[in-house]
Amino acid sequence: GWFGDKYKRNSDNSSLGDGKVDTGKLPGGIRKLVDDARQYKVKFGIWIEPEMANTTSELYEKHPEWILKAPLREPVLGRGGTQVVLDLGNPQVQDFIFNLVDTLMTNYPEIDYIKWDANMAIMNHGSDYLPKDEQSHLYIAYHRGFENVCRRIRAKYPELTIQACASGGGRANYGVLPYFDEFWVSDNTDALQRIYMQWGASYFFPAIAMASHISAAPNHQTFRTIPLKYRIDVAMSGRLGMEIQPKNMTDEEKELCRKAIADYKMIRPVVQLGDIYRLLSPYDRLGAASLMYVAPEKEKAVFYWWKTEHFCNQHLPRIRMAGLHPDKIYKVTELNKIDNQPLDYEGKAFSGAYLMANGLEMPYNHKVDYHKLSDYSSWVLYLEEVK
Repeated sequence: GWFGDKYKRNSDNSSLGDGKVDTGKLPGGIRKLVDDARQYKVKFGIWIEPEMANTTSELYEKHPEWILKAPLREPVLGRGGTQVVLDLGNPQVQDFIFNLVDTLMTNYPEIDYIKWDANMAIMNHGSDYLPKDEQSHLYIAYHRGFENVCRRIRAKYPELTIQACASGGGRANYGVLPYFDEFWVSDNTDALQRIYMQWGASYFFPAIAMASHISAAPNHQTFRTIPLKYRIDVAMSGRLGMEIQPKNMTDEEKELCRKAIADYKMIRPVVQLGDIYRLLSPYDRLGAASLMYVAPEKEKAVFYWWKTEHFCNQHLPRIRMAGLHPDKIYKVTELNKIDNQPLDYEGKAFSGAYLMANGLEMPYNHKVDYHKLSDYSSWVLYLEEVK
């Protein structure tokens, strides 16, 4: 709704590149949205896709030479049957993209967060800007231009939070980390599959960069229905976010999420800046997965355990912890509690040596009212040194 004037953005087949408010959808423009967010004490974020255009757009009408395509050939079109990628090797395109962001931030300095999308890979291997003998330099020219834009934005707006999206567009790479605060791991937010995805991604990227959101059930891609606690426990192992409509949640679910967000803010330094220890890989197919983060001084840690399969008379391996100081004593606190009775070791203290040699017995199922029972179970334990 915030862009598209001559061509209205009513589907994904038009208006990319046209940064003009559709006053039919937003009579008060972006300013009204920003003011409403301030009124409710919410920081304001906005979605943009600045590297792209649609062939149905004012931008393409004015500058058809700005898109990537092989000379003398029709462009291969992407999403919506009209999407194309702008040629970032062209300094004019670089200026256009920087000015788009700069104009937004100048007009609405309250913008705190930008989701920078990239819903099409480079499918047209050619440039009207590069000379004939440099067509093979397309990728190099593109990414140098992209970095130049990012460098200019960061120089002027160092505090702006920017998410690189989408991982499906190849944006989860080291080259963008100096300029983007996080990347979107996948549009697949199914919590069970996210255990596998984030396990793999964390071999290369820290939790502070992996956007991991609590989403709705049934999941919009797998249609799997996973209990909220399990979704929370998975999302809290990365950079926690919310991808769910509060209006569709019960009061009990809202309260569980409020508590989870507060607890995540407490453990965030450990998760995002601590050392990761892999305890049981989901790829070992042993029915569970487990990892933990430990603070550099080893005075705090967060332990995660997720059941990944469910059978009668199931036997799961006991998980021994890692990375703790053997001589420190750690108090155990469960986060995101839903059970009718606490864990046997809730509030008790154990030595690091014991936890690393023996671990703690994890219940296979949650002790909740009958109508809340499910085949999913997960646990998050916060360990804090007793001084």
